[in-house]
Amino acid sequence: MNGSSTQEAVHKKTGTACPVFQVQGLTKIYDMGEIQVQALRGIDLELAAGELVVLLGPSGSGKSTLLNILGGLDTASGGQVTYCGKDLTRATEKELTEYRRFHVGFVFQFYNLIPSLTARENVAVVTEIAKNPMRPEDALGLVGLAERLDHFPAQLSGGEQQRIAIARAISKNPEVLLCDEPTGALDSQTGIVVLEALERVNRELGTATVIITHNVDIAGMADRVVHLSNGLIVETSRNVIRKQPKDLKW
Repeated sequence: MNGSSTQEAVHKKTGTACPVFQVQGLTKIYDMGEIQVQALRGIDLELAAGELVVLLGPSGSGKSTLLNILGGLDTASGGQVTYCGKDLTRATEKELTEYRRFHVGFVFQFYNLIPSLTARENVAVVTEIAKNPMRPEDALGLVGLAERLDHFPAQLSGGEQQRIAIARAISKNPEVLLCDEPTGALDSQTGIVVLEALERVNRELGTATVIITHNVDIAGMADRVVHLSNGLIVETSRNVIRKQPKDLKW
């Protein structure tokens, strides 16, 4: 992964549109006893460096399955996924572990913070094992929590906890940020603050960002919107101008 990662880091910093992901004919079948569930039915997709993409669709459309395969958390049944030229579908478990650890940041609907650690310490859990990390203080400052470094999760609101989770994800300086319903557990006002943090990370760090949502209003902040239904991409659209999160209508 190292050669590809170095090449991609250059593209990210220069703003050149380099394919981070290339997905061809991707399928995923889950065996449920005597029943087979086809979660993905042949997905073709590319993601460029610095791009912000929203995956939109109802529950069961395949959004999370696709995100998990992109992030190396799950494996495909068929097709191919390449990350900066590296074939993830042929990667060993060791290679996938290194890929997840050093190249991808994850943000989920639930924050998964360690209650006994402060905001700074929750982020440091990741920076201590990363190759080229940010300072925890810098990561937290980027999401607007510079004044909350030494607060514990129980002392923070849900939106603040989610922003700690974002800071933790970006603190490893990942090329890719994958977000699964990051505002799903939040009210609209708090959700906008979280989306502002994601937008700022994408804009200032050039991190290729994918956001899963079923909320069609969030699509306005993306460069590109990919609509999924029943395991297929049914529509792709581009926004000529990206809206700021505060301008979205919820």
